[in-house]
Amino acid sequence: MFAHHCSLGTGQSALTALEFDRHVLACVLSCALEELEAGEATATEATGLTRAELRDVLAGSFPAAPVNAFALEEVAEPARDTEEELLRDLLLAHALPGDPASARFAKIIARRAMRDDHLWRDLGLFNRTELNRLLATHFPTLAAGNTQSMKWKKYFYRKLCEAEGFSLCAAPSCGECKDFQSCFGPEEGESRLARINNGIAFD
Repeated sequence: MFAHHCSLGTGQSALTALEFDRHVLACVLSCALEELEAGEATATEATGLTRAELRDVLAGSFPAAPVNAFALEEVAEPARDTEEELLRDLLLAHALPGDPASARFAKIIARRAMRDDHLWRDLGLFNRTELNRLLATHFPTLAAGNTQSMKWKKYFYRKLCEAEGFSLCAAPSCGECKDFQSCFGPEEGESRLARINNGIAFD
């Protein structure tokens, strides 16, 4: 069900703000169900949301969804380590004031960013453009600072390091850095959900 709603958003430029948010949530919940079914994470561990927040999301955006599939009665509330807390606080500091959706996405993004892939893939989105829209909508001042299209995880950690008063990178400039591609290289490829929808098996 969530994969279906997620795939409907592939033409995301035509979606309204609320429709796009729903598309992103569907993609994240699809990833959560995939991880839950594989025994890799509970619903709260996969999303970073509390049981109450997950129930609110399901009731508000997906009232016909099978809530029992998330086994919310059996899971603990999400525990966060220091790294995730710092990233969540950074996002919250730039979230739209008084917007519950922005606060919720701050928690989701901080949790999914702990995965090892590009952030758009961690969220189950179809490309970086969708992630750009999500961040520009809900964290506009933070997104506006990424003027050189730096990979988002790299950019977030650079901002965290700047806040702590030290530099993430020892190179005097990006042009002289041997790891330039690691920060600014391409992020091609299909998302996990796109590959599932296209019937492509994972290695």
